[in-house]
Amino acid sequence: MPEAKADAPKTALDELRRRKKAARLGGGEARLQKHRAQGKLTARERVDLLLDRDSFQEQHLFARHRCTFFDMADKELAADGVITGTGTIDGRVVQVASQDFTVAGGAAGETHCNKIVEMMKASMKTGNPFVFINDSGGARVQEGVDSLSGYGRVFHANVMLSGVVPQIAVICGPCAGGAAYSPALTDFIIQTKQALMFITGPQVIKEVTGEEISAEALGGPDAHMQKSGVVHFVADDDSDAMRICKRLLSFLPANNREDPPHFPAEDAIAYDDSLNTLIPDNPRKPYDMLTVIHRVVDRGDFMEVQEGFAKNIIVGFGRVLGRTVGVIANQPNVSAGVLDIDASDKAARFIRFCNAFNVPLLNFVDVPGFLPGIKQEYGGIIRHGAKMLFAYSAATVPKVTVVVRKAYGGAYLAMCSKDLGADRVVAWPSAEIAVMGAEGAVSVVFRKEIEHAENRAEKRQAMIDLYRETFCSPYVAASRLLVDDVIEPGETRQYVALALEALVTKRELRPPKKHGLIPL
Repeated sequence: MPEAKADAPKTALDELRRRKKAARLGGGEARLQKHRAQGKLTARERVDLLLDRDSFQEQHLFARHRCTFFDMADKELAADGVITGTGTIDGRVVQVASQDFTVAGGAAGETHCNKIVEMMKASMKTGNPFVFINDSGGARVQEGVDSLSGYGRVFHANVMLSGVVPQIAVICGPCAGGAAYSPALTDFIIQTKQALMFITGPQVIKEVTGEEISAEALGGPDAHMQKSGVVHFVADDDSDAMRICKRLLSFLPANNREDPPHFPAEDAIAYDDSLNTLIPDNPRKPYDMLTVIHRVVDRGDFMEVQEGFAKNIIVGFGRVLGRTVGVIANQPNVSAGVLDIDASDKAARFIRFCNAFNVPLLNFVDVPGFLPGIKQEYGGIIRHGAKMLFAYSAATVPKVTVVVRKAYGGAYLAMCSKDLGADRVVAWPSAEIAVMGAEGAVSVVFRKEIEHAENRAEKRQAMIDLYRETFCSPYVAASRLLVDDVIEPGETRQYVALALEALVTKRELRPPKKHGLIPL
């Protein structure tokens, strides 16, 4: 046999190494440095920071577009502008796609989108979360309809993954046009302060409507956190975004067939007498519901979601005895904790996420009602408020409700009352469970008595006191089995912990159907 050339394997190996090195350089060293100069990490640096050290296994590094239009035939685009693969976060496997802005502005073409979809299909098969780091100028115009088709496949895959595995979008750069709809179809959006996201940019808006606005005011993180409610977390920079993503995933299961991670529990579920003096004597005086939440969850560790949007309601994740809970709470410090359109949407979406991923619901109630007003009625408060009724009623996870103070009318029901399927309802002595507040009720119930009284003011106050004593307490509801117990505030953590432990094995079935029709 002829002797093999000694340098043949070496030549093939050198070629492989050369190709990989070139592909991993993205748009080249100059573009990478320009990217870093803007205070942003590169696509690969983001992946490295997100994942455990040496855990990333890249896929489709050598993927190449097949566009021949507009001189694209000879253009080499490293990894076709998106890095995809598998790695671990705290030892748990995730699928990752990270767009590379240094390669053709991260523009998404056919192959680019196919790589992303491949990661999403892998998530479906393996039951692992999907993280998509966005930094793209939008569709690759040179590829025309092929680019649009690619986006369509991404959107479809987002919907197929919905409710199966957690999907997290991290916006680290521009995300414009149709590209913004993929993040909108995920479960959580994290946007950095350097990033922008909108459907149509300021220039197009000016040309079409005549309105003038800056890109930051239109699609910056403050706009989406405080006004549109599109994003769930705002990060200071890329590093902070990766930290938020990792912390968020620590509360969540890998998929809908698993329970959330169970961490070693604190032994301390001791009586907390500081809660006994938290509620002001004056029922009109506000207080911070976050104080209650921090005293009940383990180590005071609470991850609030959409902190800057619809501040009159609080949603987020915590743990009780090491088990993840989703918290929904009225915030008396903001608009007296009233439910309005935005608060209803915020809460309903969060409730449905928790139910999809086996996260028990813990509710703290202090709600005077739904917000009245022409703007709210015309805006559809009826259908928006109905979303909360629908979400709670449809949820089969354990549901524990603590009535802290006011629980009036339809808003009382909407905050997961016994009639909406709460497994446990407990009330503090300060709880007022009634159709409406005493002041409003007496104008209806005792109108004639007050009108015919010699001293109307005195009679009105007497009727207010009578109504409050009769109905504005937890005891009438407790007598009807709508409240399981009235407890001292200091016992709340103990009660919640024991209730959730007892409900771990809860099983509740629903009638077979494709899906319910949530009010939109």
